[in-house]
Amino acid sequence: MSQFKFSVGPWNVSEGADAFGPEVRKSIAFDKKVATFKKMGFDAVQFHDDDVVPNLNDLSEAKIKEKAREVKKVLADNGMVAEFVAPRLWFDPRTIDGAFTANSKTDREFALWRAFRSVDIANELGCGLVGLWFAREGTLCAESKSAIDGVKLTLEAINQILKYDSKIKIFIEPKPNEPTDRTFYPTMGHALTLSAASIDPSRVGGMMESAHAILAGLDPANELSFALAFGKLFGVHLNDQNGMKYDQDKSFGVENLRAAFNQVKVLVENKYGSKGEYIGLDVKAMRTQRDEVCYKHLENSMKITKLLEAKAQSFDYALQKKCVAERDYETLEMYVLEHLMKG
Repeated sequence: MSQFKFSVGPWNVSEGADAFGPEVRKSIAFDKKVATFKKMGFDAVQFHDDDVVPNLNDLSEAKIKEKAREVKKVLADNGMVAEFVAPRLWFDPRTIDGAFTANSKTDREFALWRAFRSVDIANELGCGLVGLWFAREGTLCAESKSAIDGVKLTLEAINQILKYDSKIKIFIEPKPNEPTDRTFYPTMGHALTLSAASIDPSRVGGMMESAHAILAGLDPANELSFALAFGKLFGVHLNDQNGMKYDQDKSFGVENLRAAFNQVKVLVENKYGSKGEYIGLDVKAMRTQRDEVCYKHLENSMKITKLLEAKAQSFDYALQKKCVAERDYETLEMYVLEHLMKG
């Protein structure tokens, strides 16, 4: 039996549009997605604020909470819960130049308003966790912003969120590029530094996404380990990436199987999930997939995760210890590869 519980976002079953082409699949109603997720074995749903409450900018705070309660009922009716809510701070015209680090004070205030509404929505859904992906917190023109001011403004925003609600937790999901080419927070180290500098470090942690680590030229398992070492791994997004390209969100393990194994191995070894954390899958269907098989990438990613979990559980730690003691890393490396290739 798996030690993991799994989560998925509604955006992971999409119409398939990309920067160079139109939609290729039909839209699926949210309630139908949730019902299918449950049948597939998922336990929780990840949300952006406007996944829960569309057009929330036009609604009162009371109406936003009311709409959130309606979504909670849909989840409950399907035996599901919410994992987190993340403010979508990169679509609105007021976030063209950044959100918390925008050069306009008015735009920064809007971003904070959206963050507060995400806290409200999270509380209505009963999840108590808000996610921050700093999509535009950086620059396209290096001289357009001070990185020092940007860090201070971001820390101020994090502190304001912590003050807004005394129980809410925040994770920071670092990403090195896209849509900005000079982000202020590209790695888990940056995320945890913001955590340490906040007014309540116990409530600020990290979210590791495999593809984001690869895009930074880093090993995802080491990024996981860094957060785990400080008790700061609040969530994971497992997926895969073919090199330092755009953020591909490929099915987990399809490009870098050994790297995928080491991610699962470190999670197994450190009993990830024992405090209620989820294995989040942030994977997108290939553009070529037809409507009738548009969930296959989720099915495959969950299957690969569980297969690698079984490989981690059957790993020969005695042999590993012996090889380390003898400094015989060639034997250890061959064992790992043979272990992964066994049926």
